[in-house]
This record gives sequence, C-alpha cells and structure tokens, in this order.
Amino acid sequence: MKKTLVLLLSSSAYFLCLGQEKAIDTVYIFDNQMKKVKLFHKVNTITPQDVEKNSTNLSELLRFQSPVYIKENGRGAVSSPSFRGTTAQQTAFVWNGININSNFLGQGDVNNIPLFGYDHLEVKAGGGSVIYGSGAIGGSIHLNNSLDFNNGFKASLYSEAGSFNTFTNFGQASYSNDKFSFKVSGNHSISQNDYEVEEKNYLNRNGKYYNSTFNVGASYKIAQHQTISWQSQFFDSAQNYPIFVENGNRTKYETQSIRSLISWDINKNKFSNSLKAAYTEENFQYFGNYNAPKTSGSSGKNYIFKNDFNYFIVPKLNINVITEFQVNKGEGYQPYIQGVKAEGIGDVSRNVGSVAGLLRYFPTKDLRFEAGVKKDFVQDISSPLLYSFSGKWNALQWYSVGINVSRNFRFPTFNDLYWNPGGNPDLKPENSYQMDMDHEFKLGEFKLMVSPYYLNISDDIVWLPTAAGYWSPVNIGKVQSYGLESQISFEKQFREHHFRFNLGYTLSKSINKATEKQMMYVPLHKVFGNFDYQYKFIKFYVQGMFNGLTYTTTDEKREDALDPYFVLNTGISATLLKKYTLGFKINNLTNTVYETVSYYPMPKRNYSISATINF
Repeated sequence: MKKTLVLLLSSSAYFLCLGQEKAIDTVYIFDNQMKKVKLFHKVNTITPQDVEKNSTNLSELLRFQSPVYIKENGRGAVSSPSFRGTTAQQTAFVWNGININSNFLGQGDVNNIPLFGYDHLEVKAGGGSVIYGSGAIGGSIHLNNSLDFNNGFKASLYSEAGSFNTFTNFGQASYSNDKFSFKVSGNHSISQNDYEVEEKNYLNRNGKYYNSTFNVGASYKIAQHQTISWQSQFFDSAQNYPIFVENGNRTKYETQSIRSLISWDINKNKFSNSLKAAYTEENFQYFGNYNAPKTSGSSGKNYIFKNDFNYFIVPKLNINVITEFQVNKGEGYQPYIQGVKAEGIGDVSRNVGSVAGLLRYFPTKDLRFEAGVKKDFVQDISSPLLYSFSGKWNALQWYSVGINVSRNFRFPTFNDLYWNPGGNPDLKPENSYQMDMDHEFKLGEFKLMVSPYYLNISDDIVWLPTAAGYWSPVNIGKVQSYGLESQISFEKQFREHHFRFNLGYTLSKSINKATEKQMMYVPLHKVFGNFDYQYKFIKFYVQGMFNGLTYTTTDEKREDALDPYFVLNTGISATLLKKYTLGFKINNLTNTVYETVSYYPMPKRNYSISATINF
C-alpha cells in the first residue's frame, strides 16, 4: 500500500493525510521551516548522489538540475543566478535556515559557495521574505544539513579526476547512537582550467581555481524532548580571472567564509520551539596583479539570534511566531594610492530585527491554508510590512492545486549605502508583489507540475553614472516578470530495472518597464532534463539543457545576444561488492560551443573518472 506522510512542525507532531502512520528514525533538521514550506510550495530536492553528476561546481549543478539560469564568466569564475527573470540580488541563498547573501553585494557568488557536504540541496521558486528575509524575491536556494540517530558508524570517500587537470576529493564520516549524533566532511577541488575553444579563438588563460570546505555537525538529546545541535562550515577559495591575451594583466580573487550555528530545540505534541544563535563571516581580497599585494577587500561579520515557536491551538489550527535579531558589521580595505584614499568602504555596522507570525489551518486532510505577516526593523531604513498567503487543495486523487501570494523585499547593501564615492544612504528597499499557482497532475507513475507566475518589482536599485564622474545607486527600476514553470517526472521499479526521469521547462518574460524590453541575461526559454537507469550494480544517466536566445544589452540588440544552445552530459558507474563504485562521465557530449556570459565560452567536450568507497 502506498503511504503518504506529511510531517508538520516537529518530529513528534504531524498532520497525516492519505495514509498511515509510519515509524522512522529520529532525524534532526537544522532548517526546521523547510518541512512546513513543502506543505504549500513546490520544492525541488537535489540529493548528494545527484550532486556527483555535476561535481565541477554549484553553477553546473543548478544549470542542469534546476530552472535557474546561471551566468558564469567562464568555468569556475564569477557566477550569479537569475530566478524567474529576477537579478542575482533577488535570489536568496539559505544555509540551514540562515540567509547568507553577502552584506556587501547582496547576492551569493555561486562558485564561491561550497557544492559538497550537504544532506539536501533544495530549490524553491517564488517569494519567501516572510520566512527567509531580504532577497527572497524570485526564489531561494537552500543548503541544508541533518543529523540522524541510531545509525552507528558510516563513512565514504569520493575522488574524481577530469580534463584540464581538474581534481576533486570529498570525504565524510558520521556516528550516531540513541542520544548522540556526529558528522564531519571535507572537500578539496583544484583545476588548471586551461580549456580551449578553437571556434572562438579562445584559450582560458589564467583560469586556475581551487576551493576547500570543512563541515562539522553534532547533536545531543539532553532530555526526552530536548536537543542541542551544532553545525559549522569553513570555506577557502581562490579564482584567477581569465585574460584574453598572453601578456595581459593577471588578477585573482580570494575569499574565506565561516558559518556556525547552535540550536536548542524542544519538541512536544502541542508545541515546539527552536532557539538559534549563529555567526557568519565573509572575507575577500582582490589582487590587481597576481603576485602583488591586494588592492581591495572587505570583511563582514554577522551575529544572529533567532527563535521559532510553534503551537497547536487545536489539532487543526497552528500558530508560528518567528523573531530574529542581527548585528551586521563590515570593514573595507582602502589603501592610500599616491596619498589619496582608494575607493571602497570604511567601518560600517547596522542592527536588523524582525517579527513574523504565521497561522496554518487544516480543515480537512485534503485542504490546508497558511497566512503570514512580517515586520522588519532595519537601522536607518524604512521597511515595508510583508505578508504571504498560501493554500493547497487535493481536489481529486489525480489533481491538486495551490496558490501563493506574497509581498517581498530586499534592503540596500553596504555597497549601496556606504561605498565611497557614490553610496546613497537615502535608498529605499526593493519591493515585490508576486503570485503563482501550482497545478499538479498524477497519472500512474507520472507527475506533471504546471506553475504560472507573476511578479511586479518596484524601487529596483540601479547604479547609474553621475555628473561627477562616478557611479551611484538610485531607486528607479520597475520590472514586470511573468511566465510558466513546468516539470514532468516519472519513476518506476520493474524487477531489477529502475527508471527515473524528469523534464523541466521555464518561460520567463521579464520586462524593464522603462524600456519595455526583456531584461539582460534572462532567457525566454529554458529546458532541462535528467534520465537515470539502474540495472543491478550498473547505473547510467543522461542529462540535457537547452537555453534559448538571451539578450545581453538593454535594447535587445540581436547581434550582441547569446545564441540558443543545447548541451548533453552522460555518465555510467558500476558498484562492486556493495562498497566500491567506479564512474566515467562525458560532459558536453554534443561538443557545443556556447557562452553564458558574452566573451567567455564554456568548455567543449571533456571527461572525468571517479571512484567511491563506502565504509
């Protein structure tokens, strides 16, 4: 009998629909809001096994396994997302429930966010500022860890060698009993990245990069219903920026980040409470000359306190109150050049607080509603009142429908406010109103999701040139974005044959209201798909991605646009003695010449081999 279990609010309190109770091992999830989000929103989950298909970097993974458009200045270089036609600053990166977008740039540099070491990597479309804060306008990308109990000792090692002298090594180990759980992992990737694209007369000179990550987490049950948990991540990387001629000026960028949180959780039948304290730090250094001292840089530190309280007033009615307080600090590096202080940021600081309330109502097992409201208190900035409403109805056995409406925002960054010269302390937050509908159809093993959406964004922060010769940000942009996200999936087990298939399509019409033209680097069409087949100890996969015409100028100039392209990857692996796995991958099997950013072609056909040992 097929069982469907919908978990609610804590490991001990849940709403059960269309199924039966099922005993599961206790699992501690650091982002305790995500399981509630999934009750009302479509969330694409990418497993650690799926991550290994696109092990080069997070950019490649999102490009082939999500609807997000990734613009990358050549493989492994600066990279940013576009979600539902929005900008990189309007996509939130969330690590274990904590928003980690940069205080300086307001976005996440995709290739400077670790790829390995998560238990779940999840992509959520649509606004989420009521829960996940500033920047969650177009969507959010969640990097989540969990800790389980009663699983003893487990360990694995993954090693891969590929074209362009690329090497990736990842190891992890965990131990747990009925009261204590511990997990540790580490990753190191390095590449000379010296690929060539003859058709473009392009050699990726000075393209070397490396990155290292260390993750550690622990959880201890201090009482029957109480748990203390800790999760930390340490990241270090360096990127050389590509040059177009042999004697060009060789530059590089280095960054280091620290993320650490501790959580005290109480879970009982009628209520649960999660109290978190977190510390995040970002540091970067830019070297205008590869072998010279740094020419610019910044260091940012965030101290975060967050409490998440849930209470069942009656079995069908739940109230959720989330309070948060942050201290954001930034320190810029401004050397003196010929006696004059260089551009940049001095020492800055601000306090940010918020109060959010959500009410969830479950009148029947097939119908649920959620309404939320939030007020942010940002030092020296007037923030709007945010709200959200979601509903989901399982109308028929084969059809369900959901609706989501919300107001979201993004407050100005340190660079927007304090950059010298040009910072504008009078900026207002960006505002967005969004609505989407999820239509889900089920026929046998097939599932089809169709989600039309609409966003209206105002007070966009845009940097413009001034009469004094420098650039300064102003609230001027208005963007209207609408389109369609759809995905069809199929999974079937037939004796020793296992098939899994998914195909996604996005239509993104994102219009700058000042010009009535499509926004830059927003493709009108994107298609991505993955097919997996397993027979006994053999696994095989194929994945493809089509990207439509993409404008790179504000006037839709065709000759400057990126041409449509289709890229196909494939791989095969074999598991021996249930412990040893050998794999072989071909990336860009079609040998396609393509760019995601003008003048920076991506690699043509390339190869890798991998080995995994499970203990």
